[in-house]
Amino acid sequence: MLRLVSWNMARRPAAWAGLDGLGADVALVQEAGAPAPEWALKAVPGAAGGWETALPGGHPRWRTAVVGLTDRVQVRPRAAVTLEAATSYDDWVVSRAGSIAAADVVTGGEIAFTAVSVYAAWEKAGARGRGYADGSAHRILSDLSALVNRPDHRLVAAGDWNLLRGYGEYGDGYWKARYDTVFERAQALGLWFVGPRYPSGRQADPWPGELPRDSLCVPTFHHARQNPASATRQLDFVFASASIADRIEVRALNTPEAWGPSDHCRVVIDAHLGGSGVRDRI
Repeated sequence: MLRLVSWNMARRPAAWAGLDGLGADVALVQEAGAPAPEWALKAVPGAAGGWETALPGGHPRWRTAVVGLTDRVQVRPRAAVTLEAATSYDDWVVSRAGSIAAADVVTGGEIAFTAVSVYAAWEKAGARGRGYADGSAHRILSDLSALVNRPDHRLVAAGDWNLLRGYGEYGDGYWKARYDTVFERAQALGLWFVGPRYPSGRQADPWPGELPRDSLCVPTFHHARQNPASATRQLDFVFASASIADRIEVRALNTPEAWGPSDHCRVVIDAHLGGSGVRDRI
């Protein structure tokens, strides 16, 4: 078994220490500030690889990354360039610098799967428009298309998608329909939603009025007027290739005691691939 942890670190330097003690081999981090030297050598990209995210109005010094945590694995970078910097069809072209990072997870000299950390940034059209992140989520799926262009692809993509599953804010059907398109398109690419979902995580209590009664969502985020105990919304999701989805277990560490020093909880991903999970010899 290989263990991953996905976590939006909320740009907090202290969060890096929160990757210890989980038994994880690989971390998929979002909104991560530039790592200290002891972490930088393990991260994809490294500290010299452009540690920023392209957003309207600036390039803040945080981004997504894939981080090797143990000597059981190696993380081999999948180098990414934005469209304006691409020079060849061999380049992996991505839509927004800093919003996606990928690496092949190598164990025993063989590639087990590709791990991808994603962050769907909030956007806004005009001063009076409401924020939305499904546009960024669809760009991420477009970016992932290059990594899943063979039917037997093996990929795990996790992170902060900044949208809801199975409902819209305050019961809004329009936004539910928009969010649904992200999950539907992911499945069309052969990427299945694998969690977290109840009972692999605590559900909101008291039950939010906007949340359907049959929902299996588990809160992974709390806003500034909430705390881990009162969190209500799930913004973090994990997708896996259909070829390995039934061997991926996901759980949210979302109890108040296990939450950690961020407004997002950590999400643990266990890949039970065994020898049959190996894809390519390198």
